[in-house]
Amino acid sequence: MNFTTIFFDLDDTLYPHESGLWQAIKGRINLFMHEQLGMTWDKIPAYREKYFLDHGTTLRGIQANFDVDEEAYHAYVHQLPLAEYIAPDPDLLALLDHLPQRKIIFTSADEKHAERVLAQLQIRDHFEKILDVHAIAPYIKPQPEAFQYALDLAGESDPHSCVMIDDLPRTTRAAKDFGLFSILKGNKGNPGDADAMLSNWKDLPGLLNGRTP
Repeated sequence: MNFTTIFFDLDDTLYPHESGLWQAIKGRINLFMHEQLGMTWDKIPAYREKYFLDHGTTLRGIQANFDVDEEAYHAYVHQLPLAEYIAPDPDLLALLDHLPQRKIIFTSADEKHAERVLAQLQIRDHFEKILDVHAIAPYIKPQPEAFQYALDLAGESDPHSCVMIDDLPRTTRAAKDFGLFSILKGNKGNPGDADAMLSNWKDLPGLLNGRTP
């Protein structure tokens, strides 16, 4: 059996961590918590860590404790000039041109942000659909229910036919446990956190061809 669908995470996966975009988004999240929720700067790091660990994302944690409009939150934290951070990657473009599998974005951000990032990277046409935070609600990566939702929405019945590429070790571990072939993008984590690790997009075809589910 060959892999038929590849789920790609968005932030810090389709563009390098070194771009600074995700760090800027995190800065906007901190500003939201300070300006909109009234948290003092010294308390924000601890609350963010707790929300992330307990609820999967900072937003889910905020929603569990505050009455927050989700659309307003996403608009606030993603209000950044993307062109100052990211640009098209020739290696990624060439890879997407030649991968035969279906390609789907699977992100914990919202669709509007995903559309902006994909447009800036000039790769939107390569992805069949975007599965965002709303599509898999009330679940979120790395919950197993989120992976099941993703498979259902992709029309896939067998997780072993699918690949998950993500930059977070806890997500790739969960995807691996669920049965997907998981690939950890970047230099976070350890080899045991995924089925494979990837630093250069040129190496992805070899990883996919080296394993038969």
